[in-house]
Amino acid sequence: MKKYKNPTPTVDIIIEIQGAIILIERVNPPHGWALPGGYVDYGETLEAAAIREAREETSLGVELIGQFHTYSDPKRDSRRHNISTVFIARAEGVPMAASDAKNIGTFTRDRLPSPIVFDHAEILADYFRVRASKRKWVPAVPLNASFSPIGKK
Repeated sequence: MKKYKNPTPTVDIIIEIQGAIILIERVNPPHGWALPGGYVDYGETLEAAAIREAREETSLGVELIGQFHTYSDPKRDSRRHNISTVFIARAEGVPMAASDAKNIGTFTRDRLPSPIVFDHAEILADYFRVRASKRKWVPAVPLNASFSPIGKK
């Protein structure tokens, strides 16, 4: 029987807060700054994973406002072939580093930290370009669907 090797689904979240975006400094390799995000758990929707990962890494509850893009370059993560669906979210409050984030900050296009790991610099460049064009995001949840995070009915 042939054994298949498939890419792993992940999510990343561009969290908008007070005219800036949130980035985390990673505890684990690769070290550097990144968008909050992580692996989708079995049985979990992409949307629920994005909300969970945002809370785990930033201590913030977020409102998903759109699905931005899916990034699938096999080289985007040196650890393995991950496919990331990126969401845009809004948050209020004070972000605090948690889980595998050792530091957290809010940044603007003109004041980004270094180094930014994975392909997150490319994702951010795409985001700022689209943001400047005033295009609308694809809704995070289909307009005709009901959504509740995993474990909540």
